[in-house]
Formats: sequence, structure tokens, C-alpha cells
Amino acid sequence: MIIAIDGPSASGKSTTAKEVAKRLSIMHLDTGAMYRAVTWGIKQSSINIYDDNAIKNYLYNIELYFDENNHIYLNNRNVSDVIRTVDISEQVSIISARPEVRKKMVEIQRKLGREFSCVLEGRDIGTVVFPNAEFKFFLNADVDIRAKRRFSELKKKNEKITFDEILKNIKNRDRMDSSRVHSPLKKAKDAIEIDTTQLTINDQVDKILERIKNK
Repeated sequence: MIIAIDGPSASGKSTTAKEVAKRLSIMHLDTGAMYRAVTWGIKQSSINIYDDNAIKNYLYNIELYFDENNHIYLNNRNVSDVIRTVDISEQVSIISARPEVRKKMVEIQRKLGREFSCVLEGRDIGTVVFPNAEFKFFLNADVDIRAKRRFSELKKKNEKITFDEILKNIKNRDRMDSSRVHSPLKKAKDAIEIDTTQLTINDQVDKILERIKNK
């Protein structure tokens, strides 16, 4: 069983997907973390983010996987924390738009989806990665609310950044993700849209589980 949850930054995808997977006792695959991990790895390797050949060569030998606690590992290093910085957030849309990167990530995601029932969340799960997924959802929320969520999250990690900077970053990422040529952010025609602006995480999870159980 494949459950696809798409949507823009800070719409509640990751937290909701984790809880849905937990309640259904199936795997949660955080595709956003995968793109962040690759972005971090490319930056650490001092590769020009616009050099397609260098990126392709880098991707050829990477090992990317999740452990039983859903921590993400890149080449045997746990990068779960280092990929959640503002710096990575500002670069990930550029890296994830590279066709070589998307091809590699989709390859890994489909392999895992063939082996396990799972909840996948991202921006193109229901449109590109698993267009025939049994269940598709698209989460969205007011951009100011999304910025407040992300600001609160980063403040807890002692990131030195203002709310206005976060809001600008999210708006820029929405624009880049929606306008890129390869696998843009968009709602699948058969996806159920959920506005999370006024919803708690439990509300979001309950709505998704209710739809799944009813079907």
C-alpha cells in the first residue's frame, strides 16, 4: 500500500506522515530529507550546484538509507540534524530541480515502495513517483502560518534567523518548486486536498486515516 502526501514547505507533511505511518504500523519515507541529505553532501564535497556532470558523478556512488528510527544516513553518516538548517533550506530547491538528482531519488523511492507498504511525503509523490498510489493527499496552509511553524521549529534549534527571513525563504521555495521544469510541486488530479491552516497535527492525521478506512 502506498500513501502519498504532497504539499509545500511547512504544511505539516512530515509530522503528519510520520504519525499516519505509526498508527498504521507501516514505513514512513521522508523524501524531503533525502533531497536535503544530497544537498548537504554536494555542499560538503564543494561541488558546483550547477555542474550537472559533477553532480551525476557524485550521485553514482552515494548510499542513502533510513534506519529503524527513521534517521537518514548518507554514506553511513547520520545526517538527520545537519540537513535541517536554514542554509540547506535555501539550497535544496536548486539541487532538487537538477534532473540527475530527481532521477536518482525517484529510483530509490520506487525501490523502497516496491518492497514495503509506506507513507511517502514530498512534492511530486502523487504526480511522478507513484502516480498510481492507492491514496493521495495534498496538504496546504496559509503562507504566514507555514512561516510561523517553521520559525518556531528553528527557534527551538537556536537558529539565528528572523520571521521575515523565514517567510521570504518559504515564498521563494514555493515559487521555485512550482515553476521548475522537472517534477514541479502540484496537486495530483485525484488527490484529496486538506487545508491545515486551522488544524492540529492530530486533526490532519485523523482526516487522512478516516479517508483511508472509509475506502
